[in-house]
Amino acid sequence: MVESREAALEAARAADAKKATDIVVQEVGPHIGVTEYFVIVTAANNRQVDAIIDEVEEKLRETCGMKPSGRELSPDGSWSLLDYGSVVVHVFQPETREHYRLETLWNEARVLDLDAEEGFENLEYGDRIAKLLTREA
Repeated sequence: MVESREAALEAARAADAKKATDIVVQEVGPHIGVTEYFVIVTAANNRQVDAIIDEVEEKLRETCGMKPSGRELSPDGSWSLLDYGSVVVHVFQPETREHYRLETLWNEARVLDLDAEEGFENLEYGDRIAKLLTREA
């Protein structure tokens, strides 16, 4: 079985390949106990939400041998979630992400430095997330 950290990074790489923005991988396990990592990303519209979710599912199945135990989608398509047990992937449209600010609920949770990891090419951050990441550095 693949380590949770590697699965979270693979999910983030899959989202990056589909041009997700504001990609954050947070190590929440020590703080919430029900999962190890949150992967939180932003998609521009419903179609991109779907494309990112599909890419994450395919990549984690191919590279990690993992299938989600749960998949949720908001009625308006502005948010979707894949639950892999040790990794939970959240894909938000901008307004929904700004409303929930999920990455701020556990301020003490460590955020992985994706610039230091291999396989990321399209990393793009808005001001709020860039400030969050700068705080972590």
